[in-house]
Amino acid sequence: MGEYLRRLRELVGGRELLQCPSVSIAVRDDDQRVLLARHSATASWVLPGGAVEPGETPADAALREMWEETGLRISITRLVGVFGGAEFVVNYSNGHRTSYVMVVFEASAEHATATPDGTELLELRFVSEEEARSLPVAPWVPEVLRAVHREGSPWFRAPGWSVPSRQGGA
Repeated sequence: MGEYLRRLRELVGGRELLQCPSVSIAVRDDDQRVLLARHSATASWVLPGGAVEPGETPADAALREMWEETGLRISITRLVGVFGGAEFVVNYSNGHRTSYVMVVFEASAEHATATPDGTELLELRFVSEEEARSLPVAPWVPEVLRAVHREGSPWFRAPGWSVPSRQGGA
């Protein structure tokens, strides 16, 4: 947890749901498999990433998070999409609850060996879309992987909310 979120938790308490901007990064190998990581806090498989710090751009956060968590230097190649919703709420074992709004980038990595930091990430693995289905992934991962594997414009979930109808005229 970054210093900003730590201070925020001290102010609002551990049980309050916090909304947090975040990034995740999809890096592929030569076989088009995507790098997933087993997260220490949840034991779920996720894309590497993390919180965007105050004043930091999402692109800078992506480079920083990938470097901190895996030791990989990356170049961002495209915006995959922007994600959020109920599947992006994480309940941590310490009782903290965070709702993430996630910017997902695709990136290429310099030829280097990715190594999990051992603190946030315990294991790294390149997986196909099919292989990912057999892993215990976080609830948000399937939606993000579908977007990573599709071509075209950045993806976002269509709105489910609509303006209420007026009752009583004018």
